Amino acid sequence: MVMRSLISRREQEITFHPVVLVMVPVVALLLQDYLPHLFPHFALLDLPLLVVIYFAITLRSPIAGTLTGAIIGMLQDGQSSHPIGVNGMAKSIIGYAAASIGVRIDVENSISRMLLVLVFSMANSVLTYLIERRLLGFEMQWLWLHEIARMMVNAVVAVGLFWFLDRLRRKG
Repeated sequence: MVMRSLISRREQEITFHPVVLVMVPVVALLLQDYLPHLFPHFALLDLPLLVVIYFAITLRSPIAGTLTGAIIGMLQDGQSSHPIGVNGMAKSIIGYAAASIGVRIDVENSISRMLLVLVFSMANSVLTYLIERRLLGFEMQWLWLHEIARMMVNAVVAVGLFWFLDRLRRKG
């Protein structure tokens, strides 16, 4: 009985090659920077957020999710007009929450993943808004239709992106 639980626990352990853990966020950050210049509608898509959510729910470690969110968010801040740390703080919280939920529920289902991306996409927008408005004192407006469109675009793209990233993982 003990041996069976050890085997099943070991089968559930999912890892990625270190190259995948580095290159996927780098490619997401590069695409996030260059695609909106070529196609302005791609500004709705937040690829670094999707990468943070994917790695957090897949690795199921709140510490790894928080660190992934902080690193990717800070690198994204370096590319954007946001003050350094805004995306880092928001994506750290999202990474922690996604990993914590990934431990408790089945996140291998496309429908549950899509719902999680909808919720975390809105949470990221709210966190970014609150950080910039309340902590930094910037004058900002909340645009409901824009944020709903962002949620929907991120959720639809996440299904295909997560399917692709599932092919890059290895079970150990």
